[in-house]
Amino acid sequence: MSHLELPAIDADLCVACNECIGVCPDRILETGVEGDIVVRDEQCMLCGHCQAVCPVEAIAIPALTSHLGLQTIDEEQVSGLPGVSTAALLQVMRARRSCRLFTNDPVELSLLADLVKIGTTAPSGTNSQGWQFVILPKRADVKRLGEATAAFYRDLNKKAANPLYRLISRLVAGKSLSNYYKKYYVTIKQGIDDWDTHGVDRLFHGASAAIVVAADQSASCPAEDSLLATQNILLAAQSMGLGTCLIGFVVEAAKRDKRIPTLLQLGDNEHIYSVIACGYSAVTYKRAAGRRVVTPIIIT
Repeated sequence: MSHLELPAIDADLCVACNECIGVCPDRILETGVEGDIVVRDEQCMLCGHCQAVCPVEAIAIPALTSHLGLQTIDEEQVSGLPGVSTAALLQVMRARRSCRLFTNDPVELSLLADLVKIGTTAPSGTNSQGWQFVILPKRADVKRLGEATAAFYRDLNKKAANPLYRLISRLVAGKSLSNYYKKYYVTIKQGIDDWDTHGVDRLFHGASAAIVVAADQSASCPAEDSLLATQNILLAAQSMGLGTCLIGFVVEAAKRDKRIPTLLQLGDNEHIYSVIACGYSAVTYKRAAGRRVVTPIIIT
């Protein structure tokens, strides 16, 4: 690790409050012989906690930037720490709905790019930040991914419709194909027929753009990292006036059909964990939807 990836401590500014030592998850900071703060090894995960907690801005980490490079948001307005109330945050959370009716209006590329950058503010295991994002900014790009996904399900439905194939698959690989046939075959067939015959998009619901969230498998918890970034994107999109919907059928197809990750220019070790349809909603909701009552288990 280069010196640019390690905390640099300005001894003239440092007041030796030791706050940075307490928050460092890698325990690489300690008090020196003269009472100053020193870096004792090179195992820094670049979390930036030390820099964020320092009361006198005595710590710099050259490899990190405090700006995301957003195009549609003035970052100076969000440079400080929280000014949002829990009520305001909850309002955004409750207002977000899965959109399945999009207008034909395109989404500005600057908005999509900013959503990806906002996604990277999510936590990740050992701060690996091993995400990879693919932006499909045009309806034509979304349709290409939709067609690649439909090709996979056409083949899967053909196999699932064959009783002999289901029997052989059950003997060799268990009940997965039989369960698929019972739960999804009819719905998928109808969706493919609507797409092939009438051009009706039951997969992306007519969305004009999409964002794919993937992660490198070498990360400590790539699935969790990707889904946390996805939630950030969903909430930010809501605040921007965009509609979103998670498209799980593409995620499942990509696990089994390598042509889909190849189409998206992903590396061999990068797996897809979420696909987000993005666009402008053709529906205006008047109120937040209700939720089921939850009864948590309280350990006593």
